[in-house]
Amino acid sequence: MVITSTKFEIRAVTTLVENEMFLDVPARVYAKDPYWVSPIRSSVAKQFTSANTFLDYGKLQQFIAISQEVKKPQAVGRIVAAVNQRLIEREGQNIGLFGFFECVDDFTIAQALLDAACKWLREQGMTTVRGPIDLSTHNGCLFLVNGFDSPPMVMMPYNPSYYATFMDKDGWHKAKDAYAYDFPLDKPLPEEFEKGYHIACKSGVNFRPIETKGEGFDRDVKSIYHLFNSTFANNWSSTPRTEAEFVEEAQDLKDLIDPDAFPIAEYDGKMVGFFMGLPDYNIPLKHVNGKLNWWGILKFLWYRRQIDRGRVLIVCSLPEYRRKMVPLALIYLGMQGGSKTGKPYKRAELSWVFEDNFPSRKLIEAAGGKIYKTYRIYEKAL
Repeated sequence: MVITSTKFEIRAVTTLVENEMFLDVPARVYAKDPYWVSPIRSSVAKQFTSANTFLDYGKLQQFIAISQEVKKPQAVGRIVAAVNQRLIEREGQNIGLFGFFECVDDFTIAQALLDAACKWLREQGMTTVRGPIDLSTHNGCLFLVNGFDSPPMVMMPYNPSYYATFMDKDGWHKAKDAYAYDFPLDKPLPEEFEKGYHIACKSGVNFRPIETKGEGFDRDVKSIYHLFNSTFANNWSSTPRTEAEFVEEAQDLKDLIDPDAFPIAEYDGKMVGFFMGLPDYNIPLKHVNGKLNWWGILKFLWYRRQIDRGRVLIVCSLPEYRRKMVPLALIYLGMQGGSKTGKPYKRAELSWVFEDNFPSRKLIEAAGGKIYKTYRIYEKAL
């Protein structure tokens, strides 16, 4: 597929050169943005190779917008259209996805990229398109629509403020919003959380940090996988992962875990809940510029000493253990672990939480969290 104008050309990515141009786009879009943190280039590139297990159950097509106004061709925008068969089977609808979207501040280019993705999805038999979702919500999703005055936390999306304008102008509608909560660590939690911890302990629930080495880590990861699947199976727009996929992702995070910010709840030796917090590795990654070569690794190790904040990704508990106050206890232990003597964390972000996830929102807000960023997923009929 090729779409041309006097200013640019939309081209389906089919060659190694075009793929490199695809990978170059973010650096051009965010060249003067002080908050952007470059993703690891090799990790993004891997998504478009045969090593990506997504291709076992889905298909995708990359597109780039190539400027016609410069002597040397350069990509000024990109998008990926994808069909995730697991999502289609789960929702019973032919829902296509767009993701990996980046574009300079030019609506004409953005519209042409979105049109190319929609046309390809239509040809695959899709009737609705949803995004941004980078192949699946586990991989990356959401546009930031409010809260552009601070950098993103680790594994959170970031984009120019004009993306929301592009989507509105092109006739997309909000499918769902999600929030990030700011949580200062210089104030104690309300006493209900410590009481919840003691109630959980008296009810026979045991707590411990996650294992981070050897067979202990492997066992914990597999238990987390099964607990995650049983608890979040009905999450909107999510798709199931195999145990092997989950374990592979966990291995990538193994060396980044702070056990004090990752408590686990057990009852009769069975995992019934966990709290997943991570140091904000975006602080050192900012200095790596997307390349973890030997020099990038040295810079990462040097600047990781500046980490002074963390992100809470998940607070998970089996429903039947919520009456035993397991969620409150996990929040109490996770926040205590992050703020104890010797820890560098001054604040935490709890993200992301869908706008209609009222039980989680109520719990976070009771703990003192305040919404400070809003994200959005869009939809459009094809």
